[in-house]
Amino acid sequence: MSRTSIKFQFPCQKSENISPDIMIKMISTSAILALLFTVPALGLFLGIYWYTDNLLISAIVGFAIHFLTLGLSYPISQFISAFFDG
Repeated sequence: MSRTSIKFQFPCQKSENISPDIMIKMISTSAILALLFTVPALGLFLGIYWYTDNLLISAIVGFAIHFLTLGLSYPISQFISAFFDG
């Protein structure tokens, strides 16, 4: 079996210009954002559903929180990136 190497190719930069620090910052920021988008919405959805047994209300609240955090993703991302810079 032959194993091929996959390189990340960004359209604006050559792969030689990306340092490991930038890659670690991108991966950690993305992981934190993914957790911030999913955990609160899923927690509220499940909490409301288990407490009230009302699927419609819990889905509406879960989607609302999810899209609210998605709408605020740029400022949250900037804050997390600034946190890793300093």
